[in-house]
Amino acid sequence: MSQSLAHVVIHLVFSTKRRHLLLLDEQRGELHAYITGILQNHDSPLIEINSVPDHIHILFALSKNHALAKMVEQVKSSSSAWLKRQDECYAGFAWQAGYGAFSVSGGLVEKVRAYIRNQAEHHRRNDFQNEYRRFCEEQGKPLDERYAWD
Repeated sequence: MSQSLAHVVIHLVFSTKRRHLLLLDEQRGELHAYITGILQNHDSPLIEINSVPDHIHILFALSKNHALAKMVEQVKSSSSAWLKRQDECYAGFAWQAGYGAFSVSGGLVEKVRAYIRNQAEHHRRNDFQNEYRRFCEEQGKPLDERYAWD
């Protein structure tokens, strides 16, 4: 086959370091736009993005030309550096060291998009740690609690 095709949709989830409530409402829209630009610059179009004060969900189509770990590293490092330049309150900002990246089949993309859009409502009933545990269980990926909550 002379043509390389890939359609890999990733639901990426990561929190602020120690789950500090640092993602302020007034900054989130700009943060989302900045992350959208990072993804576009790496040929990995955004499908949906949303965040709450302590974590972010990003649904995107991973480019066939970029490794997932490198893409996550780029999103986290660039967005962290950008946030630090926005306001003094972000001077010590950091994302957690780890992340969760879950593949999404084509038939479930709209369901995941709706879930991401509805984060504020969802987190009135369920905290980030329980949400992340559930993701890992659903994906058959055991979660080692010793390393999940930095």
